[in-house]
Amino acid sequence: MNADILKGQWKEIKGEIKAQWGKLTDNDLTEIEGKEEELLGFLQKKYGYANDEAAQKYKNFMKGYNKPDAPP
Repeated sequence: MNADILKGQWKEIKGEIKAQWGKLTDNDLTEIEGKEEELLGFLQKKYGYANDEAAQKYKNFMKGYNKPDAPP
């Protein structure tokens, strides 16, 4: 689910990702382009997170985007 949200809302989310993880450059964000695995890899590389730590930090970040759609 998070991967679909990340890809679908990439333009809106990438600014918040940059604010959260300031070591990610604009070039990094261009390369990530909404791909969850790419983002996790960059978090591991830039911040030295272990795989599970990167995944947990990403999951916590994405909690704000996992809201169910409001009824029409």
